[in-house]
Amino acid sequence: MMKRIAILGSTGSIGVNTLDVLSKIEDKFKVVALSANKNVTLLARQAARFKPKILCVGADSLSGDLKRLNRSKAIVVSGADGLKEIVARRDVDLVVFAIGGLACLVPLIEAIKNKKQIALANKESLVSAGPVISKLARQYGVNIIPIDSEHSAIFQCLDGRNDKPSKIYLTSSGGPLLNVKKVRFDKLSRGFILNHPKWRMGKKISVDSATMMNKGIEIIEAQMLFGIPEASIEVLVHPEAVIHSMVEFRDGAILAQLGIPDMRVPIQYALTYPCRQDNALARVDFSGLGALSFKPPDCNKFPSLNLARKAARSGGTAPAVLCAADEEAVTYFLNGRIKFTDIPKVIEKVLSRHVNMEDKLLSLDSVLAAQLWAREEARSICCH
Repeated sequence: MMKRIAILGSTGSIGVNTLDVLSKIEDKFKVVALSANKNVTLLARQAARFKPKILCVGADSLSGDLKRLNRSKAIVVSGADGLKEIVARRDVDLVVFAIGGLACLVPLIEAIKNKKQIALANKESLVSAGPVISKLARQYGVNIIPIDSEHSAIFQCLDGRNDKPSKIYLTSSGGPLLNVKKVRFDKLSRGFILNHPKWRMGKKISVDSATMMNKGIEIIEAQMLFGIPEASIEVLVHPEAVIHSMVEFRDGAILAQLGIPDMRVPIQYALTYPCRQDNALARVDFSGLGALSFKPPDCNKFPSLNLARKAARSGGTAPAVLCAADEEAVTYFLNGRIKFTDIPKVIEKVLSRHVNMEDKLLSLDSVLAAQLWAREEARSICCH
């Protein structure tokens, strides 16, 4: 049967790559819904190409612009209510969550309650409300298939196995600042920081990669997805970006997932799971690689890693505060309001002022309240 799909965040990097994958296997999928925050021009072009039934934009004020540009027959909705309408549709089987940041949280929960298949590229929602989301997913019998390359790698290594891993190795290319001394960080251009050596991503996640907060958030994400404690998750800097992550079992055996650094590979796997599908993407050229190298990250150079580990150990609302403070600090950096090295300082200050809530008391409301508080606190710090 043809799988009916909704892509939330279709104009971002993951969304565009998802549609590229779908364009090669259109006989197996029908695009029912697309959403974008502000890029109505690209959204209209995507609608003309894939002919969905419904489109959603981030704000009602953009609806008129989209309606003027829209040459398809799709209806136009907006905002959080529009996303809820999409994930509740009976003619949607699979929802790809390619929305960046914490805006993904509420529609993700609604999709789980509506028993949709979930392909998740967003990190912050699961990190912020992991216990809430995991409980709901079990309650409604919903599988969450990760799109993030590292977590897709772990998922593939564990698929069909009953044994829990004793250790997870999350690999990191090291980002654009791997070989740059910390004293030079604030002298670098924004363009340099956004220019990742291996992946093409949105601005926010590119900055997170440069600070290595992205990897710190992935530690918490791995906790939530695979039920393994933070202390059993090791980060390895692997500049070649060929091994996307590894899983070690109690007998010492280690499984690794390898592939080219192209997000279309894990995206296609999440879409076609549990099957695999042919594609025309490049393959790893082992004879041309020469070597695969690994080293531990420098946590003094990249303090965001330790901040994320501290939030992971604390649990409760601490991960939500971490994500919200990071979002605000990165926004202020991108707007030229704070220095690059101020980002972890802002996050650390917000976390130090936070009164945590235990996991057992966690709810969607408490997570949203913690996020709101953290945003306001981060803004106050950034403005002084």
